[in-house]
Amino acid sequence: MSWNDQGNNNGSRDPWGRNNNPPPDIDKLIKKFRSQINSIFGGGSGDGDGGGGIKKILPSVLIAIVLLYSAFGIYTVDAQEEAVILRFGKYSITKGPGIHWNPPFVDNRFIVNTEKLFTHTTNSSMLTKDENIVNVEVAVQYKRSNPVFFLLEASAPEDSLAQASEAELRHVVGSTTMDSTLTVGREQIAMDVKSRLQTRLNTYKTGIEVVAVSIRESRPPEAVKEAFDDVVKAREDEVRLRNEAETYANEVVPIARGEAKRAVEDAEGYKQKVISEAEGEASRFNQLLVEYSKSPEVTRQRLYLDAVQSVMNNSTKVMIDVKEGNNILYLPLDQIAAASLDPNRRSRDEAPSSTIPTTLGSDIQEITDRVIEELRRRQERR
Repeated sequence: MSWNDQGNNNGSRDPWGRNNNPPPDIDKLIKKFRSQINSIFGGGSGDGDGGGGIKKILPSVLIAIVLLYSAFGIYTVDAQEEAVILRFGKYSITKGPGIHWNPPFVDNRFIVNTEKLFTHTTNSSMLTKDENIVNVEVAVQYKRSNPVFFLLEASAPEDSLAQASEAELRHVVGSTTMDSTLTVGREQIAMDVKSRLQTRLNTYKTGIEVVAVSIRESRPPEAVKEAFDDVVKAREDEVRLRNEAETYANEVVPIARGEAKRAVEDAEGYKQKVISEAEGEASRFNQLLVEYSKSPEVTRQRLYLDAVQSVMNNSTKVMIDVKEGNNILYLPLDQIAAASLDPNRRSRDEAPSSTIPTTLGSDIQEITDRVIEELRRRQERR
């Protein structure tokens, strides 16, 4: 037995004890792998090249890939949204509502709702102009009006909004007194904060539009809240009393003005009356002066008789001196007038019938006329 036949199991080992099996056939391995590929893609088995199955299925595969690629690029933008398109990371275009298509893996789209309102709330303690501390809570309503600025220009636009709103609120409250901040000045503070905040956000290019700013609450610190409530109550009482006074004034003033106007009109009427009477007396005196200059004696007698007539008309008792005698005739004109009104009535203090002529009757005017006539005759005898 040769050296390589000793215990090597039909030559399967070499002199050094290693296996002496031949290497695998490469061609057979390739054919076997090709047969498995053909069986997967539907090709025939055997020793052929197996390319017929691949050529048949490749167009379908390519069409499916194209359709799938196209489907991934279709998207819809709602009526309240806008789509910002980035091509290879660079801004390309902004698209409005509708159905759009962009090549996937080439364009990136970011859809932003430009009409939806968002609310940011800030609550903190602040120092007023008169060096008092107040707690103010403000709500800022905003929308993303410029999606390009909102996505590309500012790294954190809503954080910028939060910081800017607090900064502007502190600035405005710091320029306002405590009373105004807590009471009537809240609306003006909200307007000033909105204006300043929008200006700052435009400077930062955040793409945010401030829609409204409202002061939800402004209150003093808890340590002085009771004292401030008393001040507010006193101010409300002042306003109430002022309103009541204005209401009373509105009721009284028109009445007083009417009375004043009536008094002025009465005074004006009295003025015109006095002036007219004075002018009439002056005119009468001038006319009388002309007549007196013509006949002084007659005018003097006439004036005397007019004066006596005026006195007698206003007298209730008359004493008459009887001619050539010592008796005095007493005429109770008031009682005679009363008797003329009621003939059946007799006064208890009526004078005796012998002293009162029955021919005088009950008419006081007749008596007066007779007295005047008697006085005229006596004056003529003299």
